[in-house]
Amino acid sequence: MDVNEIAARIKLVILDVDGVMTDGSIIIHDDGSETRIFDIKDGLGTVALQMLGVEVAIITSKKSGAVARRAEELRIKRFHEGVRKKVPVYEQMLEEMGITDEEVCYVGDDLNDLGMMKRVGLPVAVADAVPEIKAVARYVTKAPGGRGAVREVAELILKAQGKWEALLAKIG
Repeated sequence: MDVNEIAARIKLVILDVDGVMTDGSIIIHDDGSETRIFDIKDGLGTVALQMLGVEVAIITSKKSGAVARRAEELRIKRFHEGVRKKVPVYEQMLEEMGITDEEVCYVGDDLNDLGMMKRVGLPVAVADAVPEIKAVARYVTKAPGGRGAVREVAELILKAQGKWEALLAKIG
């Protein structure tokens, strides 16, 4: 089955944060607060998926006020932070939504994403992911993490599902 056929079945996109929604950089200020930079095009891609019936979730091992706020801005209801083992949270989402592994896309960049990447129907690696992640990916983005990779995945899925033109009509 080719990537477009797989993407046509996706009902849930799960995103890692550092290295996927951001470029992986964290600025730590003197007061201990942190800054992360998010790409606005990635944000629109996330919103577009949700507008057209594809759920988006975040599972991240860190806790960050900035990430929580970004998830709230993007109206991501399935936001899980401080998660050491992602698979149990993932399995709970599958059960709640009544979907299967084949209907899930996971976007990752580093070794802690391997377990998830091996489970889902559409494992995606960002362009600057580590080789081990790229090796298990069904699709590798042209854009690096934090620089349009999430938007690229959103476009891939929405076009494969025949929803891209509907999005253009809604926002145009």
